[in-house]
Amino acid sequence: MLELTDTQREIVGTVRDFVEKTVIPVADDMEHKDEYPEAIVEQMKEMGLFGLNIPEEYGGIGESLTTYALCVVELARGWMSLSGVLNTHFMANYLIGKFGTEEQRQKHLPKMATGEIRCALAMSEPEAGSDVQAIRTKAVKDGDDYVVNGQKMWLTNGLRSGIVMTLVKTDTETDPPYKGMSLLIIEKTPGEPKPSPGLDVGKNIEKMGYKGVETTEMTFDDYRCPQTQLLGTEEGKGFGQVLDGMELGRVNVAARAVGVSTRAFEEAIKYSQERKAFGKPICQHQAIQMHLADMATKLEAARLLMLQASTKKDAGERSDLEAGMAKLFASEACHDITLAALRVHGGYGYSKEFTVERLYRDAPFLLIGEGTSEIQKQVIARRLLEKYKI
Repeated sequence: MLELTDTQREIVGTVRDFVEKTVIPVADDMEHKDEYPEAIVEQMKEMGLFGLNIPEEYGGIGESLTTYALCVVELARGWMSLSGVLNTHFMANYLIGKFGTEEQRQKHLPKMATGEIRCALAMSEPEAGSDVQAIRTKAVKDGDDYVVNGQKMWLTNGLRSGIVMTLVKTDTETDPPYKGMSLLIIEKTPGEPKPSPGLDVGKNIEKMGYKGVETTEMTFDDYRCPQTQLLGTEEGKGFGQVLDGMELGRVNVAARAVGVSTRAFEEAIKYSQERKAFGKPICQHQAIQMHLADMATKLEAARLLMLQASTKKDAGERSDLEAGMAKLFASEACHDITLAALRVHGGYGYSKEFTVERLYRDAPFLLIGEGTSEIQKQVIARRLLEKYKI
């Protein structure tokens, strides 16, 4: 069992109290309205959550991925969309911190630590989701600038972000294609649909769940980006940088799944003791007990896989196998657990008056975000064949 430090316990406890007092009382209503949680995000900024993993020298708290994951569990337990506000921001500060130049770190990280500047990640495209090498957005040098053309999809924080980490092709002739990809630090005015000539942020995409947080398109039409905004100093490193960041993103999704699953289990076991059928609380019926036992077991396994992945990454070790396993199992378990919670609630589980209806709609996103379950299985299998090669 992971032994938390005093600092970790204090941080996670603070987030848990915040969620209990501020998030849970309003989450259902805001989710149904698809309302962006402006006031809650401001409080998250004041708590330092946007700088949780940014080194202290750049104004952050300097905590580990494990601490961040445990905080995400608490946030997702209250409302999964809040963890979405943090996820791409966290991936961006990680990428700039690890691969950026010192000038880029000094310029961006202090404002990111306070939440003054929030971030998005632009990787997927209308015809390139799981097949990242199929992206078409390209950046061609012209003087001191790159001229960028293309379209990106599924940008969480797309409108309100001030920085968009954007994967582009800087060399369209290289084979295999991933060797010609680079990451650009696209700066823009937050909240502006057309923040610069040639840059257009599309309207919010309506979704089944994962509401409140914005999900947008972004189009580049001869958009000029200074070459100094290439992440690091060398072109052609973007694909590897994104894959490194995805390990963190997959731990984040596993943590979200643990948070949503935790809430679903809590709602189900509470309801099962309050609701009566055939003259006794339904928790005394064997059919309900089977659901509760399965839910609790899957939840505990998901939590342990998440922690294994985060602690290995914190130790500086390769963790794509562990992150893939954690993301795969936790997201699939979350789908099963939220469905079981709905079944425990019976007809009321299908009603918007009960929280499990929202949780059930949020869960499918986790099967897709940061790589589908099918992609995770490919990642896992390839790594296993490499690890156990005869």
